Amino acid sequence: MVLRQYRKWFLLIGIAVFIKIFSLFPLAVEKYYSTGIYPVIARILRIFFGWIPFSIGDIFYTVIGIYLLVQIVYFFKKLIRKQIDRSYISRLLKRILACCLWIYIVFNVAWGLNYDRMGIDYQLQLQLKPYDKFELRDVVQLIVKHLNDLDSTSHIARRELYKKNTLFDNAIMSYENISKENKFLVYQSPSVKPSVFSYMGNYLGFSGYYNPFSGEAQVNTTVPVYVRPFTTCHEIGHQLGYAKENEANFAGYLSAKSSNNTAFQYSVYFDLYLYAASELYYRDSTLMVPLREQLKPTVRHDLRMLREFFNKYQNPFEPYIRKIYGRYLKANNQPKGIMTYDEVTGRIIAYYRKYKEI
Repeated sequence: MVLRQYRKWFLLIGIAVFIKIFSLFPLAVEKYYSTGIYPVIARILRIFFGWIPFSIGDIFYTVIGIYLLVQIVYFFKKLIRKQIDRSYISRLLKRILACCLWIYIVFNVAWGLNYDRMGIDYQLQLQLKPYDKFELRDVVQLIVKHLNDLDSTSHIARRELYKKNTLFDNAIMSYENISKENKFLVYQSPSVKPSVFSYMGNYLGFSGYYNPFSGEAQVNTTVPVYVRPFTTCHEIGHQLGYAKENEANFAGYLSAKSSNNTAFQYSVYFDLYLYAASELYYRDSTLMVPLREQLKPTVRHDLRMLREFFNKYQNPFEPYIRKIYGRYLKANNQPKGIMTYDEVTGRIIAYYRKYKEI
């Protein structure tokens, strides 16, 4: 009788423990999950929700948020009325524990195990090694050249990207182009949507996100238009199973630079410049300043406008949101937290070493 009563708990805890143990073996995760069962799960989610024009995931988050708020109010009402006893607390704790176990299991089965895979470095056989400031300078120099070369035509091409469908269609085509060389970047049954929380995202500091429970990629379509192409490609990278931010950045880089649209090419090099130039300036500002001065005035204008855009939405809560998000990243096998995004620079240098281009 007792065993039957706790059977659900044994099952939930057993599955959670199995997932945790399985996650300790990256090669197995890569073979059986990330390139095995996950693409099937992800595509089913995209087929199921992708046809809906708005974000089901955002609606889901909103409903959950309202439900939690109601439950908190209800709890404090009972507390004030002294209607809470040990039996109520015991039931409440069991409900919370069961909920946490279910979230952990569904999150990892639907997507989260990708944090523990071998990843895109393994697939491309990139050798990630330490690099000095002079290698970094050479890469920044190439990025500056790309930006200057693409500047004029990209300004014309970006006008069409104010149309959300055009933006998303071009991102899908970018992945079609790169998948001809790298089959692991095939993107089927697209599901990319504008975020319902775009304006809120400006205050919280995000330009896009992936919902693992609905398989949808959400893009903040209120940020400057020249940022949106790379963000869209980054979020599709998450959909393809690159959970770590540096790997999603790199998948976004590979796809956007393969685009036939110069606005996409400009967007990816613009984003890479933000990462690589910042690091070079930190390592040796005397190497970075001359490169920054080589940028065309219109490119420098884009940099200034982006800085002004984010400054406009600064608020006292953003640092706390970033701190919480950083802890989430650390808890999911990204020890550098929010700085994980910057690690794409190392992969770009490894790619340059191997292919002599970026």
